Amino acid sequence: MAEVASQELLLAAAFVSDAQYNRNIPFKTSPEAVRLYYLYNRWFMRTATYFFIFLNLSLAVFEEPAVYPLPFLATSLVEVLCLLVFFGRLMHFAKITHRNVFWKDTKNICIMVAILLSLTDLAIYGALRIYNIKSVRWSRIVRPIFLINFAESRQIRRAFRSIRNTLPEITYVFLLFMFSLLMFSLMALKLFGERNLQTAEGLPYFRDYLEIVFDLYVLVTTANSPDVMMPAFDFSSWYALFFIAFVIVNTYIFMSLFLAVVYNNYKKHLKNEIRTLAYMKRRKMIEAFNLLKEEEGTQFVVREAMWKQLVKLVAPDISNSHRELLLRISDDEQKGFIDKKSFLQLADLLNIQVITLKIRSHPLGQWMPRVYRSAVSQFLRSVVRHRGFVWTYDVIILINAVFIALDEESPYISYAEWIFLALYIIEILLKVYTYEPRAFFGKNQFWNWFDTLIIFAALTATILNTTLKSTTKYNSQRILDIVFILRVLRLIRIVDSIQRFRVIMNTLINIVPTMLTFGGLTLVVYCIFAIIGMELFHGKIQFFPPNSNAPYALECGNPALKDSLFARGKYCKNNFNNFASSFIVLMELTVVNQWHVFANGFANVTAQPAKLYFIAFHIVMVIIIVNIFVSFILEAFFVEYSLEKSEVETAIEQKIQELGMGVQEEALQDEQLLDNMESPDNDLEGEGGTKAQPKGLVFKIASKRYRTVDALLQRMFEAEIPLEDEGPSFEEILNLSPATAVPGDLTSERAV
Repeated sequence: MAEVASQELLLAAAFVSDAQYNRNIPFKTSPEAVRLYYLYNRWFMRTATYFFIFLNLSLAVFEEPAVYPLPFLATSLVEVLCLLVFFGRLMHFAKITHRNVFWKDTKNICIMVAILLSLTDLAIYGALRIYNIKSVRWSRIVRPIFLINFAESRQIRRAFRSIRNTLPEITYVFLLFMFSLLMFSLMALKLFGERNLQTAEGLPYFRDYLEIVFDLYVLVTTANSPDVMMPAFDFSSWYALFFIAFVIVNTYIFMSLFLAVVYNNYKKHLKNEIRTLAYMKRRKMIEAFNLLKEEEGTQFVVREAMWKQLVKLVAPDISNSHRELLLRISDDEQKGFIDKKSFLQLADLLNIQVITLKIRSHPLGQWMPRVYRSAVSQFLRSVVRHRGFVWTYDVIILINAVFIALDEESPYISYAEWIFLALYIIEILLKVYTYEPRAFFGKNQFWNWFDTLIIFAALTATILNTTLKSTTKYNSQRILDIVFILRVLRLIRIVDSIQRFRVIMNTLINIVPTMLTFGGLTLVVYCIFAIIGMELFHGKIQFFPPNSNAPYALECGNPALKDSLFARGKYCKNNFNNFASSFIVLMELTVVNQWHVFANGFANVTAQPAKLYFIAFHIVMVIIIVNIFVSFILEAFFVEYSLEKSEVETAIEQKIQELGMGVQEEALQDEQLLDNMESPDNDLEGEGGTKAQPKGLVFKIASKRYRTVDALLQRMFEAEIPLEDEGPSFEEILNLSPATAVPGDLTSERAV
């Protein structure tokens, strides 16, 4: 009986953990499968999976064409090792899921096909290499599939689903845009084709229809403006009206339409995704409750002892006092059990960062109590705590910024630098004197650490720079560069002093996780286009040092680039000769400026259809992915500015205040608190389980910086779900389609 209860507790903890971290893997509920599921979700298993995914992607750096060449045998062995790890991870996943679920999941099929294709291509390439037959490693393009389709990459899959769901609407706008582009191109051909105009390079102007289409497409991105207009404008000023009309219609109207359509569809599908997560989370918590519930009168409840064991399994790192605080919130009337409504909030309670603090007296107050508590000392500390002290140093920073911009060679500027350094050091010493040192340098005190490190690094670099200057052989520009950079970095301090700046910074911090998601999405696109680019353009363009005597060195090693903008602009280093160079080129193409010069240059050394590669990259990366990223930024700011505290956060704060253990955010340093120094042995309960408060123990809710936008949106949708609504079953949630009307147009967590 005890073993059965232990297994049910372990299973319930797995459900609660899934609800806490928004995992929706439909795992088996047998004891062996649950233990394997715990192992599957361990941090080192996920870390190892990501390590081998990025190791597999990085092989392109060492394979031909390589940045750092390695023997084929070495890279092939590493690739086989990565594929074995992927296969093992996939088999682990198969062990914890039902067979029908595993084989219906598209992402598992994608991984198996990618492994099979990679091994087949590796074998064929190796066999042909033995006979010195050159071939193409075409399977390298499937390597990003592993980054997308493993269960850990659900955020990247969600981004791809957003793209997929947005494509139909984008397609209609894009077709209309292409119709407009083709119509304007036809008008340009008729207007300018017969006038024998020439470009600044002496080439025919607007005489080939396909060239006109390309040039006007580039004009939409403004990369060739106003150059493309000048021959016609020089011929007649009236022709400027044609280009003005084109830019208004296609650049301003259609590009804005793209953003509007992408944002509208992204928001709609994101809400559907989040709503699915909310229902899945509710279902997981209900399943956990059903496993642990006992009858108490007319209702089912979870006993306090069982609840404590559950929390210890789900969150083993939180302290006893933190756990007791959560229990006081869940069992507000201290009945000895938790009802269903309170139990369903457990995942939310665990997700809210409650910081445990201990009140510490300043060491100087213990060592020199008379001096530290004297009237002069108290006045000095009150000055440091006053808002005017911060404003004074903000003004000093601004004055310092003016001096940084002035001539460094002036001796007065050098003397002023020492004065500013002295003022900054005095500020830090005064703060350490006023606030308890361990609280001042707590792990959440980012700006205090930043200030101190920057100031003392600048002091060290300035002393070293001054010392070396006194020697006759001083010639180190690097130390000067470090000094200049550290001086400029000091100006960042002012960001935290202005409330509106802090709101923006909080939003930026909140979107970092999703920025990483879009970073993964960009990495996938870059890898695919980089591999294709290397196969298409490798060796076509070469870079030579400025004084090289090699043939066609000025033409990037290719006579086809003679007198071209590409060669004249000295863009020879922008090539696809290896993986790193390809990434740099793609980054430059993402920025858009001068991308048409790249397209024309590579088209000259291959064929004109090569421009389609650059147009395709612009459409995928700039029009679609960048607009989705902008959409997310817009949504993030809307949520950050409009969302208030949740019901669970309010309940936690109320309970903390009821227990007399609360502290305000701004009072942290004034009360001389030490962050996160609580022992796991501390307990809220005194002798006999009374409400006695441990000496010096307080709590606070962490700032909003820990919240992600997904979590905030999910909270909004969870508030719309009534408590009695248990939602659909796991199977129904997983099988819901975007067209499903109930409940709320949910979409499923499927692979792309």
